[in-house]
Amino acid sequence: MYVLVRSEILSKHLHTALYSTSNHADKNIRKLGKYTAIGVFGFSIFGGLFLFRQYSSLEQSLHSIDQDVFELERGQNSYIYIDNTAQKDEEEKRKKKNAVWFPWLQRFSSNPWTLLKIARSPDHNVRLLGVRALSETHGWHDSEYRQIAQAVDARTLIGLARSPKIDKRFFLPPPRLPSDMECTEDNFRKLLSALPTTGIDQCTQYFTSNALSEGKQAMAEERGGLWCFGGNGLSFAQSLSAVPPEKVEKFCLEALIRHSKVNSHRLEVVKRGGLQLLQQINLERSSSSQQILHCVGQVIANLAMRNDLRADLICSGWVSILVSWLKSSDLCLSLEAARALANLDRDFGPEKYTDGIYLIHPIHRSSEPVYADVVFVHGLLGGAFKTWRQQDPEEGENTTELTSPCWPKDWLAKDCPNIRIICVDYDTYLSEWAPKCPFEVEKRSLQVRGKEILEKLHLAGVGNRPIVWVGHSMGGLLIKQMLLESWNSDSHIQSMARKTLGVIFYSVPHKGSSLAAYSTQAKFLLNPSIEVKELCQDSQMLRQLHQDFTKLAFSLGFPVLSFGELEKMDLGLNVKAVVVPPESSDPGFGEYYRMKLNHLTICKPKNLNSELYQITLDFIRDCIGPDWIGSILEANFSEQDYMLPSSVDS
Repeated sequence: MYVLVRSEILSKHLHTALYSTSNHADKNIRKLGKYTAIGVFGFSIFGGLFLFRQYSSLEQSLHSIDQDVFELERGQNSYIYIDNTAQKDEEEKRKKKNAVWFPWLQRFSSNPWTLLKIARSPDHNVRLLGVRALSETHGWHDSEYRQIAQAVDARTLIGLARSPKIDKRFFLPPPRLPSDMECTEDNFRKLLSALPTTGIDQCTQYFTSNALSEGKQAMAEERGGLWCFGGNGLSFAQSLSAVPPEKVEKFCLEALIRHSKVNSHRLEVVKRGGLQLLQQINLERSSSSQQILHCVGQVIANLAMRNDLRADLICSGWVSILVSWLKSSDLCLSLEAARALANLDRDFGPEKYTDGIYLIHPIHRSSEPVYADVVFVHGLLGGAFKTWRQQDPEEGENTTELTSPCWPKDWLAKDCPNIRIICVDYDTYLSEWAPKCPFEVEKRSLQVRGKEILEKLHLAGVGNRPIVWVGHSMGGLLIKQMLLESWNSDSHIQSMARKTLGVIFYSVPHKGSSLAAYSTQAKFLLNPSIEVKELCQDSQMLRQLHQDFTKLAFSLGFPVLSFGELEKMDLGLNVKAVVVPPESSDPGFGEYYRMKLNHLTICKPKNLNSELYQITLDFIRDCIGPDWIGSILEANFSEQDYMLPSSVDS
């Protein structure tokens, strides 16, 4: 069963496209209308011949319009899927429709300049259709692709880069770097020393000063200090005579990442040759170090936050590199490219994805309407690129079926195509010996971190549509903290609590964790981090947090789904324990399932048919049900603020 949402804008788009194409065509249209009116009262043979001649002239004058515009707009008919079977049937129909394309338009698709003209239309909707038509029409000569690549404007180029089946020949290769460029380490020192020292926090100052003072020889002599403090001391101490250039570059990149988070410093990085330096590193490390490329991608995505740097990123050839990264099998590199291109694409949406906020789906431009956001938040020692991967198969197990390094991206996105999926990423530590910066301890508490993530999610547009939250371990505590912070706020972030449709908890320690208790007992050895201290069992802070969250859940009326682990996990030193026991993972309300999994595998479904995934999928589908979708339709898709059902609005 589905509800068909008909597009109402075809006539407006067609009129705009026809009107802007040719004054001659417009004159013929008026003549055609005039003589058609005459023909109503008495159509003569001569009048008929004249009308036929005028129609032929009109068709010839419209030759420059690629006819796929009409079928593209017809293809904008959107379907709301309530039943999975109906959803799959409609997906097949849509694939067949897109494969055929409009016969009338195909007559003119051999001319890429026609499609480029439509893609540069002053009408926003026609422009989006033109970019899609340009990206999906193939078979031109290499010279035609090169000519379009040279003539395309920045707005269209970014739109093409975010198209799912784009031909790489649309993008010019990066310009050659100067042959007299110095080594990367020297260039890093020049760049970092020239950046402003004002407007930055203590951690940025810390990384920058150490990157400037510690070179390969100095670090080889010191051998510890900074690298040990960053958690790399054991492996680094094995090499006493020299420091690999990759280590130095990574440390310098860490400082540059910190600077690229400061809006005013982004401009300074570009002015002082930062884009060329990053390309130099990309050329040198593209086949040897993915970690270095991850850092480079993070800087580029941060720089793309500024609209006035888009021309610099395009002229320096970074769009073609990002398009290649977007198709990479490396999940981290692909999502950094997706974040950068989404930040550059100001013609498709106002959202900005800051560091730590990753767009998982859709990473390309899509004609599918988005009805809700699903936000994933990992836990202690987790990450956006490792927490949500599929559970590793056991030895001898059949691995021929679909596997996934990120099941929300590969599975959930296909089963629920009309959602946007966002993953939150942040650093956590077990011990205070491990953090990279000694000045960020106070920033890692649930309260401070929750406020920071809320602001980042707001920039990404979370709160403009209904939300389903998914948290693992400490991530669930962060979700509770953020919802309470949102509800108690009188600012722009309050909408996140009001728009919450449901919350999913994977082994969330509502009453504390045995891991925290174990770490606290070994405090003289481990020096437990603030994250671990906040997870202690019978914590007054956790008790109050859960009481307040329970009241909020009942007040707003959103459902809660929880999973608890039953299997022990090896904690080291011959200690095995259930990290979050059932009495802590059970919130006391909502649906609760105990699973024969441990703390790491509780959020990693084995396959599409696993009970863990199917229960999660059904819950999300129930949250984004026909009532909610109906209310969104009534409020109009283009509105930023959707009305809440009375059952939720208190």
